[in-house]
Amino acid sequence: MNILYINHYAGGPAYGMEYRPYYLSREWVNHGHNVLMLAASYSHIRANQPKVTNKILNESSDGIHFRWYRTPEYSGNGLDRVRNMLSFIWSLYRDKKDIVGDFNPDVVIASSTYPMDIWPARSIAKKAGAKLIFEVHDLWPLSPIELGGMSRWHPFILWTQLAENYAYRHADKVVSMLPKTKQHMIEHKMRPEKFYHIPNGIDLADWSSQSVLPDEVDKQIKEIAQKGNTIVGYAGTYGLANALDALLDAAKKLSGQAEIILVGTGPEHERLQKKIRDEDITNVTMLPAIPKSSIPAFLASIDIAYIGLLPEPLFRFGISPNKLMDYMMSAKPVIMAISAGNDPVTDAGCGITVEPNNSDEIANAIISIGSKSIDEKYKMGENGRKYILANHTYNTLANNFIKLME
Repeated sequence: MNILYINHYAGGPAYGMEYRPYYLSREWVNHGHNVLMLAASYSHIRANQPKVTNKILNESSDGIHFRWYRTPEYSGNGLDRVRNMLSFIWSLYRDKKDIVGDFNPDVVIASSTYPMDIWPARSIAKKAGAKLIFEVHDLWPLSPIELGGMSRWHPFILWTQLAENYAYRHADKVVSMLPKTKQHMIEHKMRPEKFYHIPNGIDLADWSSQSVLPDEVDKQIKEIAQKGNTIVGYAGTYGLANALDALLDAAKKLSGQAEIILVGTGPEHERLQKKIRDEDITNVTMLPAIPKSSIPAFLASIDIAYIGLLPEPLFRFGISPNKLMDYMMSAKPVIMAISAGNDPVTDAGCGITVEPNNSDEIANAIISIGSKSIDEKYKMGENGRKYILANHTYNTLANNFIKLME
């Protein structure tokens, strides 16, 4: 089967996030399918960008064929980002004849976070006589409305709404990473039988190889462990939405009982460091970001993993954070300070879910898990690992996707 995967922000081992398109495509290639990935040369979430000097750069990685289209750089969410989107969408239209002639797809997947790629995707699919799948990461335009505060009548929002409605009407199948979006999609012209939920997952290869920490990080964690207190770890972005203030406030209540270790980077880094200094929070250590390959080693060195998000109505549609998948795969108990339409931690029995942004509940959860026996904590962690292995490996997710295509 020839699978055309359109994802503006696609990444991979050489470029960084986003990884989902790469992991799914690699599984499909391993099962004998051909994959052509169409992506933009610039994305704000990649660590590195492909060097596209002409209009197009063709590359291959692990059997996946990548076609990068040169697009302008941008910062923030203003007009420059819109120009970047328009440049990518126009490139797809411009290249339609060659895409169909060279690759002749059997399936076209539109999957660029924003929904406007559905228009060139359907045009390509019609020309090739291919099945069309619309893959939804976040609900646009609802996300920029509810999270970004944009007006429903903003021209960009109206444009996005047209694309979302068009996608639900014209796609043969709709794949949502979020579990509770079906009714919303039905209200926007999708027939119910089109809906499929395929969440985010983990790549088993990341957990089968030997993971090691950078020397300085390893040294500091070992020094902290010598204190003999419960170690709570967080690995990820230091962003306002990640609700790390509540974790720091919980730490103040647990001096002498628990140590908090944060690894990562992000816009809130300096402010959080200043909070730790100004409020003399002595049991919190902020360490630099570590490579993705070191995440298993970091999680192995802690006792409890923490994930939090500020309360947002948008989470009523569910969550599927990659960080949570890593935490559960590490077989460590999890404290999840998130209110959402789904609750993987409770479903798996792998930790405690508490009210978001509530430092008292976070502190109590740390005490509760920390006071359990070694066997109880082991069982809790193993529950999460078993849940991931049964439901969230990319091999399983890719196979589920293939069933839709066939």
